[in-house]
Amino acid sequence: MAEGDGPTPARGARVVLFPLPSQGHLSPMLHLASALHARGLAVTVLHTAYNAPDPAHHPGLAFVAVPDVIPEAVAATTNGIAKILALNAAMEASGHVRGALASLLAEEAGGQRLACLIFDSTLFAAQKAAAGLGLPTLVLHTGSAAGFRLFRSDTYDMLHDRGYLPATESNLHMPVKELPPLQVRDLFDPSKLPNKEIVQKILGRATESTTNSSGAILNTFEALESRELEMIRDELADRGIPPFAVGPLHKLTAAPSNDGADETSLLSQDRVCIEWLDARAPGSVLYVSFGSVVHVTPDELVEIAWGLANSGVPFLLVVRRGIVLGVDKQELPDGFMAAVEGRGKVIEWAPQQEVLAHPAVGGFWTHNGWNSTLESIYEGVPMLSRPIFGDQLPTARYVCDVWRIGVLLEGVLERREVEKAIKKLMEEDEGVGIRGRAKDFKEKVRMCLESNGSSQLAVDKLVDHILSL
Repeated sequence: MAEGDGPTPARGARVVLFPLPSQGHLSPMLHLASALHARGLAVTVLHTAYNAPDPAHHPGLAFVAVPDVIPEAVAATTNGIAKILALNAAMEASGHVRGALASLLAEEAGGQRLACLIFDSTLFAAQKAAAGLGLPTLVLHTGSAAGFRLFRSDTYDMLHDRGYLPATESNLHMPVKELPPLQVRDLFDPSKLPNKEIVQKILGRATESTTNSSGAILNTFEALESRELEMIRDELADRGIPPFAVGPLHKLTAAPSNDGADETSLLSQDRVCIEWLDARAPGSVLYVSFGSVVHVTPDELVEIAWGLANSGVPFLLVVRRGIVLGVDKQELPDGFMAAVEGRGKVIEWAPQQEVLAHPAVGGFWTHNGWNSTLESIYEGVPMLSRPIFGDQLPTARYVCDVWRIGVLLEGVLERREVEKAIKKLMEEDEGVGIRGRAKDFKEKVRMCLESNGSSQLAVDKLVDHILSL
């Protein structure tokens, strides 16, 4: 166990957190851990060796490694669904998670009560292990409140029963009246995958793990998803499961490092781009990044590149290693760098929160992963939305049609359409209104994070709930 220096927790209780070891899930869990520690709870983070966090970056938190028992071939695959199932199967078969929790329970004799396990919603085996030891659990949903309602087994049963799924060419634009503002094309359709039964199994077990927990924690805030949160409260009330909207977690206890880097990042961040941004005019740069998981085809990357070049807009483009499947480092098209010299910069990974906070950045071309979306909303940066799969699809619909803080880029990527979308966001009158609404949300999220704001009050209620278990 590694323990960082920090204030001695005063509440006499310890919580254990177990994140899914992928960037989009690990970051919010570590931010939640810091927030709970700041409220006086002792915090232990269970983690795998795969994508292990660095304890040195998280003073005050304790870390316990759980041995990896996933086959190397599965760990190396890009199939996230297969990884999730393999990780859960390994946990159940090995008993390592149960053993780690049992050891922590045995340490209670030292006077510090182990109150509960907070687990990622995809790690249903961890909930099962805790239940077997009589340890209460709370579940962290790292996506939106809208995603929480959508990605449930009973919701997908309804979508199939009422003919929305499987999707067909004729119903893609059909509104899903039970889930406004979504259309059928915004739904994740398991029937399009070769392993649709596996997806349905994950949805079922994730839903069950929430139902069997003592609370649900959501990385969102009241001013953004008030209607969805009210529905969640109503849906969970009969089961006695309180929801806690504590987002955006990445700003709940703002404690930036000395160099501005995100200490939860699993990838090396290129901070030279900040100096490049310093030389650009305010609001002039389009930041382009598709996150840590999304892949594009070689043809799509070519169209993205020439669309950026032809737009005439200054840009910062992230082309991470492996963004094209099977290629470690993808080359950009011949002539591209010469065409954008002095106007565009290409890097492998960015300190995204710092980039979005930079005054030179006026737009964010994003896949609408939930962390990226929240980070953009927090900084008041409007979005060019290009969702690829999963919860990115409904999130993009909310960004563009409900909150109206983005432009949606759909269909086959083609450089002329890319150019038009960029100009609409960055230069045309429609973009002016979008930028204004993005700034309004920036003020709303800051109000939620004030000492008497809804998110801070939700954390206080969460801590009281943990202590009551």
